[in-house]
Amino acid sequence: MRLTRPVEVLGRFWVRVTATVPELPLPVLLATAAAAAALVLSPALWRTTRHAVTIAHEGAHGVVALAAGRRLSGIRLHSDTSGLTVSAGKPTGVGMVLTCAAGYTGPALLGLGAAALLAAGHAVGLLWTLLVLLALLLVQIRNWYGLWSVLVTGTVVFAATWWLPPEGQAVFAAVATWFLLLAAPRTVLELQTARSRRRAPDSDADQLARLTPFPALFWVGVFLVVDVGALTLGAGWLLP
Repeated sequence: MRLTRPVEVLGRFWVRVTATVPELPLPVLLATAAAAAALVLSPALWRTTRHAVTIAHEGAHGVVALAAGRRLSGIRLHSDTSGLTVSAGKPTGVGMVLTCAAGYTGPALLGLGAAALLAAGHAVGLLWTLLVLLALLLVQIRNWYGLWSVLVTGTVVFAATWWLPPEGQAVFAAVATWFLLLAAPRTVLELQTARSRRRAPDSDADQLARLTPFPALFWVGVFLVVDVGALTLGAGWLLP
């Protein structure tokens, strides 16, 4: 008897998380894309929303570092939307290259995965997946601003999963998905602008240039191709 109620609660929770939501009508999908575009293209909004991209950027560094067998020492997020992921391991080789390359491609690939879940009707599951990823990231944060940034982002996502009806969650998930897909290419363009003005002397692209025979500009191009490709593919999945 003591185990019955927890099992029932978990069962109801699992049913809720895995529930499918009907596809959003095309006008609603286009409206969510427009809302996400406003978050990315508006200078005033971008100063705030870019922090979410930094979270995904540094989280991607951390995930790939662990997958490559490196030891993750911690992640820092700063108020100027920059971040730092520190990992220990071999300073060269494929693992280090993949870890460096993950930052500017991670948000787009996360958005692509989100688009796949959304297209399959799993908007609720997508939001809970984002919550789990944020919780895992939280334990690696090593500064107060980073802690605050991840907690605020997680609170917004949790509020959407807890209080919005399924249709509202689908709309929220669509905006988040479009945002990741649209924001990723902008961060690459910002990277190249900063590099051309010599404001990013030790960017991911420059680190990759030191690790490989290819120049930094080549890696900026790789980032952009991956991000635009993810946007194109994700849009094809989302739009009927």
